[in-house]
Amino acid sequence: MDGSETIDNYASKLTVVTEGEWAGWSQYPGGDPFEDLAGPFYCREDGEGRRICAFKAEKKHMNGGMFMHGGCVMTFADFSLFWIAGDAIAGVRSVTATFNGEFVGSCGVGDIVECTGEVVKAGRSMVFLRGIISNASAGGEPMMSFSSVLKKTPRRT
Repeated sequence: MDGSETIDNYASKLTVVTEGEWAGWSQYPGGDPFEDLAGPFYCREDGEGRRICAFKAEKKHMNGGMFMHGGCVMTFADFSLFWIAGDAIAGVRSVTATFNGEFVGSCGVGDIVECTGEVVKAGRSMVFLRGIISNASAGGEPMMSFSSVLKKTPRRT
């Protein structure tokens, strides 16, 4: 076994990590080619049902000043949107229609980065969300606040 097992949950590509640093978290290996390069990113629900995403900052995530690259933060936020909105978009394809973010901090190599958020409103064709990305290794110091709209779309043929 490779440390994970497939479960039929949220797009059916979600796997639970069963060993190592991220045991108990889930991920989408092979789910999105760009996120596979940028990650690995992880997700889970806490004991209160709150959806959380996280990853460990590596050198590949840094800019020339050795702070986390803004593009990496935005990619992680975009990944997190779909986990946060999971119930609102279950069984439906969706795309990011709008994304607004404010960079308010950063992190360094080895830090754990987390994202939490909420669905503000789930409509028939649009889902409105907001969230915050923080440096969990620095006591939850904020790195980015964001808001976004996901557009439900028909399946491509």
